[in-house]
Amino acid sequence: MNEADALAAFASISSVTRLRILKRLVEAGSSGLTAGDIADAVGATPSRTSFHLSNMSDAGLVTSSRQARRITYRIDFTAVGALMRYLLEDCCNNNATVRECCLPGGC
Repeated sequence: MNEADALAAFASISSVTRLRILKRLVEAGSSGLTAGDIADAVGATPSRTSFHLSNMSDAGLVTSSRQARRITYRIDFTAVGALMRYLLEDCCNNNATVRECCLPGGC
C-alpha cells in the first residue's frame, strides 16, 4: 500500500457511519450483507448506506457481487490488512509498543 491508497482508505472510514459499516461487514465475514441489512444494522437509510458503500468501494475497502437484483457487500480483508500493515510498518516504524497493542489483550 502506498501513501495515497492509505489516505483514501483512512478518509473513507473517517465518519461514524462508515466505521460502523466497516465493523458490521467484518462481523459478517465472507457471507457479506445487502445494503438494506447494513442500513438496518447501522441505523442509516438505504440510500445513504449505498452512498457510503460506494465511497468505501472506491477506496478499495469493500467489494460487491450481484446475484439477480441482490447486491452483497463484503469487506476486503486483504485491503484492511494492508492498511494496518502500512500504519504499523511505514508510519509507526514497527514500534514495539504499537505492535504489542495489536495483540489480544495488549494496551
